[in-house]
Amino acid sequence: MDLSQRTLALCEGRLNQATLNLLEGADIQFRRENRLDIALVKNLPIALIFLPAADIPTFVGQGRVDLGITGWDQVKEHDAGVNAAAASAGAAPSQASGTESIMELEFGSCKLQVQVPEKGVYATSADLIGRTIGTSFVNLTAEYFAQLEAQANGSSPSGKLQTTIIELSGSVEAACALGVADGIVDLVESGETMRAAGLKAIDTVVESTAVLIKSRSPSNPELVNLIASRIRGVITAQRYVLCQYNIERSGVEAATKITPGKRAPTITTLDDGWVAVSSMVEKKKIAVVMDELTRVGAHDILVLDIHNTR
Repeated sequence: MDLSQRTLALCEGRLNQATLNLLEGADIQFRRENRLDIALVKNLPIALIFLPAADIPTFVGQGRVDLGITGWDQVKEHDAGVNAAAASAGAAPSQASGTESIMELEFGSCKLQVQVPEKGVYATSADLIGRTIGTSFVNLTAEYFAQLEAQANGSSPSGKLQTTIIELSGSVEAACALGVADGIVDLVESGETMRAAGLKAIDTVVESTAVLIKSRSPSNPELVNLIASRIRGVITAQRYVLCQYNIERSGVEAATKITPGKRAPTITTLDDGWVAVSSMVEKKKIAVVMDELTRVGAHDILVLDIHNTR
């Protein structure tokens, strides 16, 4: 297998199925063999590499792959690690880790939150200064508490942390109950796991969603742009529907104010002073839009799904 083709890194875990659905919508065709972390795309000269979400910013940042899909939390954790390494080497914090965010993908939403026992004595993050925090996001957590300690001391973040950060790779929510940590920093989606563990959130470190990132020095910029364009089309199509209706010409001005489209509606002349209008409408607003169109005299209102767009 020619690894020089590798272009797009995909994450395993909670974002995997939604990512595969996105690639299917973008007509990126591949077959992944059992036990293989690499799959060649059939209809494009690229390969897919399946990696842990936390590793993708590193591979993309170092230019080993051109594109990656992972969580924004993992990108920020990677950036915080780059900045921490620069600081320990006596260099200024880097503003460019080697990755660049192209777009949010509108799935995998979650929050990286500071959590404490619901019936405990800690009410704010400041109460945890000098305590022990368990997390798998050690760099972001250290950065967060460095800033918190600096605010408490009225100084700039520097020097050794008063707060102890311990790295946990799994079951982070059990750390408080087992006496390993006073608080944790962990991802929260629905909050059910947090509440089941007897924890509550007291602050948010990062709000996250799945993102498409690229290397700042891609090996094939044209192909990167092509893939990004396909994915952007799928994301846009998921957000919009196509609304079509007929209306008398005298009502066009009022109707097109309701359905202005992304750029402009398409208007087709019919017989007897009527026109047909087609316009893209945000899916979450379509019910209200249909009500308003009916009010201004629109007839034969249809709503059609959009599978892709450019």
